[in-house]
Amino acid sequence: MLITYIHHSCFSVETEQSVFLFDYYKGNIPSFPKEKHLFVLSSHSHQDHFNHDIFKLLNDYPQITYILSKDIHVRKSFFSDPDAYENAKNHIITIGKNESLTLSSSLTLETFRSTDKGVAFFINEAGHTLYHAGDLNWWVWKEDTNADYQNMTKNFKEEILKLNGRNIEIAFLVLDPRQEELYSLGFDFFMKNTNTSYAFPMHFWKDYSVIEKFKTSDEALSYKDKIIEITEEGQTFHITEAERTLL
Repeated sequence: MLITYIHHSCFSVETEQSVFLFDYYKGNIPSFPKEKHLFVLSSHSHQDHFNHDIFKLLNDYPQITYILSKDIHVRKSFFSDPDAYENAKNHIITIGKNESLTLSSSLTLETFRSTDKGVAFFINEAGHTLYHAGDLNWWVWKEDTNADYQNMTKNFKEEILKLNGRNIEIAFLVLDPRQEELYSLGFDFFMKNTNTSYAFPMHFWKDYSVIEKFKTSDEALSYKDKIIEITEEGQTFHITEAERTLL
């Protein structure tokens, strides 16, 4: 697999069969092989996770499917002409929380309920498993009441524990420095309660230092080698079948 960090929570993942583009809103999108099916996924409508520029990809990739959270409303104003709008509708699938799709004989997709807005994605393609959190995170803030904390904690843990017992090859997880000393709550709980091989931090608002800070912390000691260090936009990572087998 070839994984490219694009910006914020946006990554592309190229497998033997397909290409997946998650939560694009800004940055340079790589060129993908046109013989592969391109799946463009948007977890929710927040402006840092969705940009209608994704529909421009229709011009270059004939095999394209958009999988959009139901809170995203596709408008005619996103397109230069009515024909483009009508064409795009033929390539769009909308999905809500706790739903599943069979996209081919070797490709399935599931969603989980976000603790903010929209959904998280879990993909299984021919044994390759990908998880993209969107905004599903343990969002705890200093100003929260005890009731806020208890509700968030319950909702977050319930969703993550649904993944218990599954093998997750690649996970894209929130690591948000705005939460200050609570920045790693969700990431840490996920790693300690799932069987995840590689974890890519995201949603860190270009503060790359938070990745090294977390990876070298005592908190992450038991799984630090699974955390992928991102240092710049456009950075690519290759995960081979041999490496996957050794994990």
